[in-house]
Amino acid sequence: MREIAILDGNTLNPGDLAWDCIRAFGKVRLYSRTSLEQLHNHIGEAEIVLVNKVRLGADILARAPRLRCICVTATGYNNIDLEEAARRGIVVLNARGYGTHSVAQHVFAMVLHLTNQVALHHASVIRGDWGEQPDFCYWHTPLQCLEGKVMGILGFGAIGQAVGHLAIAFGMQVLVCTRKSRDLPLGVKQASDFGELLACSDVLSLHVPLTVATRGIMNRETLQLMKKGSILVNTARGELVDEQDLAKALASGRPAYAALDVLGQEPPKSGSPLFEVPNCVLTPHIAWATWQARERLLQMTVSNIQDFLLGKWENNLAQVVREDP
Repeated sequence: MREIAILDGNTLNPGDLAWDCIRAFGKVRLYSRTSLEQLHNHIGEAEIVLVNKVRLGADILARAPRLRCICVTATGYNNIDLEEAARRGIVVLNARGYGTHSVAQHVFAMVLHLTNQVALHHASVIRGDWGEQPDFCYWHTPLQCLEGKVMGILGFGAIGQAVGHLAIAFGMQVLVCTRKSRDLPLGVKQASDFGELLACSDVLSLHVPLTVATRGIMNRETLQLMKKGSILVNTARGELVDEQDLAKALASGRPAYAALDVLGQEPPKSGSPLFEVPNCVLTPHIAWATWQARERLLQMTVSNIQDFLLGKWENNLAQVVREDP
């Protein structure tokens, strides 16, 4: 019987989804997590491996002679040695687009947290502050309306476009900076360059992949070009932002706030300079993780397994490397 190993199933499915759709393909060995020391044994004789963030380097692939397919239960695949997979004829398939709307929703969840201060005022009401007011309403901090403000978007792929669509619904002006030439939707304008995007955005949301060019793109110099009082949002990759520089920039009010779902080290074992910054909101890489997005990701993984078994390898990431080194 075909063996399938799920190496770090807890992130995709902590128990609120069913693995039956994967078990239909063969004998499944399910591991919630896999350490480096456990990796070789957990892969074992598996022909198909499902992996999210566990690193499968050349040394591990060399010790898995029966492995024929790696299904990445994510969009990013930098944890897989694609060149080694290509040399060994291992098919590598990922999932794209499963969390587009979930991530866009989280962008605005964090923005609205900052503009409307719902949690702050909820806590105030529970403390009894409302009952002590001489008026029917009060607020502890100035509240902001998004209408008329500029939503800047760095990178205008599927998620960037979804964020732009929501911004337009809030009555915002949308300004984008993207290296790809494309027709922009009504209400969306192209910035002349990155500098204009930084200077004009009331909210700047990052939606570019992590590359040599984008690593640390938000640093001391670029942060100081941001609009006074603006908000920086990052739901992409933590390494896009220099955390030390951001902590210092937030103290100057440029930007006024940061809302980050990702950090350079995840989980942040040694902490982060941003932990001590009051005008920085942090969430633990959950923008992608709505139940609906995870269910969609699971079904995409089922489709990937079906495609592998049928020999439909057009989306084989390792094949791309082999043909275009």
